[in-house]
Amino acid sequence: MNIKNYLNTISKSDQPYIIYKSEKGFNLYTNFSKKIILSNNNVVNFLNKISSKKKKLKKTDLYIGFFGYEILNNLIQVKLPRQKSIRFPKGIFYKPDTLINLPENLPYRSKSNLSRDKKFNININKNTYTKIFQNFKKKISKGETYQIKICTKYKNKSKIDPLDYFCRLSKTNLAPEAFMIKDKNFSIISCSPENIIFKKGSSISTKPIAGTLRKNRNINKSKALKFFRKNIKETKEHNMIVDMERSDLSKICKPGTVKLAKEKTVEEYKDLYHYVSLIKGKLKKKINNIDIIKAMMPGGSVIGCPKISTLNLLNHQEKENRNIYTGSFGFIKFNGDMRFNIIIRSILNYKGISEISVASGVVIDSNANHEFNENFIKAKALIDLFK
Repeated sequence: MNIKNYLNTISKSDQPYIIYKSEKGFNLYTNFSKKIILSNNNVVNFLNKISSKKKKLKKTDLYIGFFGYEILNNLIQVKLPRQKSIRFPKGIFYKPDTLINLPENLPYRSKSNLSRDKKFNININKNTYTKIFQNFKKKISKGETYQIKICTKYKNKSKIDPLDYFCRLSKTNLAPEAFMIKDKNFSIISCSPENIIFKKGSSISTKPIAGTLRKNRNINKSKALKFFRKNIKETKEHNMIVDMERSDLSKICKPGTVKLAKEKTVEEYKDLYHYVSLIKGKLKKKINNIDIIKAMMPGGSVIGCPKISTLNLLNHQEKENRNIYTGSFGFIKFNGDMRFNIIIRSILNYKGISEISVASGVVIDSNANHEFNENFIKAKALIDLFK
């Protein structure tokens, strides 16, 4: 197969498809025989119906798609107040009949001149952000939360070629959990670095990321590691998220099996360095799909901790629905194995609007100006695609 010609053809068609980062390149899923649009009413039934007993699998014996932020809150009985909404689906999963392996260097470049605005409007300006920040600091002082994430959104009007954006993003900012979805009325592209669930048999792992440092000529990975280790604020934030995700894993794992496999390492990306750990465990018997999803999602590193009380604080502060942001994208195989990321560093294009959501953490030692600027650093690789 000529991959370049195939990508050109599929990008111009109305045929939905999904691309997801694999170990050696990317997997392209298409020819969907089923498309399930999730709601708060059908999500439990959907998860319970996916077989976990099938042993001999075809590569397409899976559902692939995403859970939005709202539906994950609902699964753990956290209710969202009325918020401004674009009425985007709460989640969609697809059953593919075709899987094609793609190289890491995707050979596609758009020849279309689509309308796009290079300027983005932010939904929270610096003054508003600072007020929210100070309010959350008071909540931390009172012990209502220990860490909390403030979400900001960058939006513009645009028609985009999602495959072109994804290919360019992958060339400049390749991430281990990168993915894209192209459907008839929306697209999502993402350079997410963070895995929240990787399950194979009875083994399960999660990779919390907490800690961000902007890159410059004078900083390499070694210096970034020294920075994180000496920085009290970044260390506190990382330790809290690691402890919370260890606790989440412990709910579904055999006692004594939850271990830190890698502790406080540095990963390098286009504009920044991240502080990362890896936690592994062995699942208890009779743990099913929904038990795993409810224990691990929404991912603690993009919310704060403790999880439930912090979610309630966040949801009553935020005036707009997060949609896909801090939801999860991935797949569940028909033998129960699964892989899910946390949806961050993403563009949702829907109804002619592109939306980029980012968040930074507030702990007792945080600085409002630093955290506001950190949000822009996280969004920059995506904003640069529109130039």
